[in-house]
Amino acid sequence: MTDKATLDHPFCARLLSVMSRHEPESMRAWRRENLAGLSGRVLEIGAGTGTNFTLYPGAVTEVVAIEPELRLTETARAAADSAPVPVTVIDRTIETFDASEPFDAVVCSLVLCSVDSPEAVLQQVFFFLQPGGELRYLEHVSSAGMQGGLQRLADATVWPRMFGNCHAHRDTERLITDAGFLTQTARRHRALPAWAPIPVAEMAIGRAIRPAA
Repeated sequence: MTDKATLDHPFCARLLSVMSRHEPESMRAWRRENLAGLSGRVLEIGAGTGTNFTLYPGAVTEVVAIEPELRLTETARAAADSAPVPVTVIDRTIETFDASEPFDAVVCSLVLCSVDSPEAVLQQVFFFLQPGGELRYLEHVSSAGMQGGLQRLADATVWPRMFGNCHAHRDTERLITDAGFLTQTARRHRALPAWAPIPVAEMAIGRAIRPAA
């Protein structure tokens, strides 16, 4: 796990800012689906520019949003001002964050691919949730076949260095289960056609819970 409280990836931050302003409606729909039905206190990990903030349902009483990239934090705080629910943006990594009380839900959107140790982060998330609390995830995931080979090649070369430590070939769904979560719903979809030579074309959206006992 990293001991850095903030991160500095200028190219990735600029790219994410541009992408968030031109996000397709299909991606907005997946974000909306990922947040549907949430209530109570929510921890959002890797808030980016605050793209999720306007999509939280009214039953959410508070969102604590963590974003360690300082170039994105300012944008996220501006987005929080117009959110329909109370949002507090904290400029820290999840690895250096300490919760004073448990959350009803944790939201991960395109972030578990970029942390140094997803296993350790998921264990931390498990601890932050109250028993019966939900993990909502929308993540790039590992693919099979030729796409998987492209992902492994990308991860071993320039992809993580160019895109803020993003790893395309992580078996995130298995890691969630290994951390002790019980998967309630899960499905995969492609953000791009199967022939597109982009390592992060396949994504997973799902809901998992911390067991009540």
